[in-house]
Amino acid sequence: MALTAVEGSPGAPWEREFQGRVERLTVASELLRDNPLGDPATRPLYVYLPPGHGEGTRRYPTIYVIQGYTGALDMWANRTAFEPNMFERVDDLFSGVGARRAIVVFVDAWTKLGGSQFLNSPGTGRYLDYLCDEIVPFVDANYLTMADRDHRAITGKSSGGYGAMVVPMVRPDVFGALATHSGDALFEVCYQSEFPSVVRKLRDNFDGSLDVFWRKWEERERFDYDLYGSIIEFYGYAAAYSAEPDGTVLLPFDLDTAATIPGVWERWLAWDPVRMVPDHADALRTMRLIHVEAGNRDEAWLDLGARAFSKALNQNGVEHRFEIFSAGHMGIQYRYPAALAALAEAMTP
Repeated sequence: MALTAVEGSPGAPWEREFQGRVERLTVASELLRDNPLGDPATRPLYVYLPPGHGEGTRRYPTIYVIQGYTGALDMWANRTAFEPNMFERVDDLFSGVGARRAIVVFVDAWTKLGGSQFLNSPGTGRYLDYLCDEIVPFVDANYLTMADRDHRAITGKSSGGYGAMVVPMVRPDVFGALATHSGDALFEVCYQSEFPSVVRKLRDNFDGSLDVFWRKWEERERFDYDLYGSIIEFYGYAAAYSAEPDGTVLLPFDLDTAATIPGVWERWLAWDPVRMVPDHADALRTMRLIHVEAGNRDEAWLDLGARAFSKALNQNGVEHRFEIFSAGHMGIQYRYPAALAALAEAMTP
C-alpha cells in the first residue's frame, strides 16, 4: 500500500485542536537594553487567550506564569510521555464547562546564567521592572484584561515559585494573588547546605578556580548538569542577590573551604521570602489568594521552605492555602491547573 499525504493536523498526541489559542509574540524591552550580561533585549512572550476572548467586550483576569531556573520559554511546549504539555493543560482547564476563565501570560526572564530570580540586580539586569512595568502594561494594552492588581496573579515553580512569592511582596500595586510551587525559600536550608558540594565540584573539576570554570564553560559541547549545573546556578543566584553596584558578583562562601562569608550571606538572607514576610505582611494581607505548596520529597528541601513560609504567614496573620503533596522537585507540572483554577476563581467577580 502507498503512503498518502493528507491535509490538516495529525491530531493527538502530537498536535491537538485548541479551544482557546496561544499567541507567540516577540517584544523589545527598553529596560533590558544594555543589561550587564549582554543578554538580548528582544524576548519571546506567550499569551494564552481562553475561548471567547475577543468575541465581545468581556474582560478577563490575568495570570502570569514565570519559569524556574534554567527554564526557557519554549520549554512550556515540551511533552512528557503520556501527559499533556503545559499549553494543553491550560486549554483543557479554561475550556471546561463552567470554568472561570483567565488570560495566562508566559514570561521569559532567561539570562546567560540560567535565570534572574525576577529581581532587579546590577549583576543581571532589571527583570523585576521588566515584568511589572513593561510586560504587564503591554498585556493590558493589547488584550481584554481586567487591568488592576485585584484581577492579576502570578505563579511559578522553583525559582519561578520564588518570584511568585517575592514579586507581590515588593510590588503589591501590580499583583493581587499568587501561587508558589516548590519555591526557593528558607535559604539556610535550601541554599547554604549546598555550599560544600559546590566547592568540591569546583575543586575537583576546575582547579578550584572560577576562571577555569568559565573557560571550560565556554568550550563545552553540551550542558552536563552534574558537572556545571550547581556552579552556574549558585553563581546566578549570587548575581541576583549579592552583586556590587559595578556588577561584580560576590559569592556567599569561601571557594577553598565553603565557609560562609557573613556580610555577603546577609545580603542573600534579605531576599529570603520567609524573612521578608514580616516587613511585607500588610501587602500580603491584601492578596485575594495565596497558595503555597511543595512535594514532600523535594530534593532541595523546598517542602521545608514552603512550610517555613506558611508558618511566617500564620505568625503575621496572613490567610493562605498550604499543601504538601507526595512528590519530589521534578515532574510536578500537573499541579499547575488546580492552582490556576483557584487563582481564576479568586479573581473573578
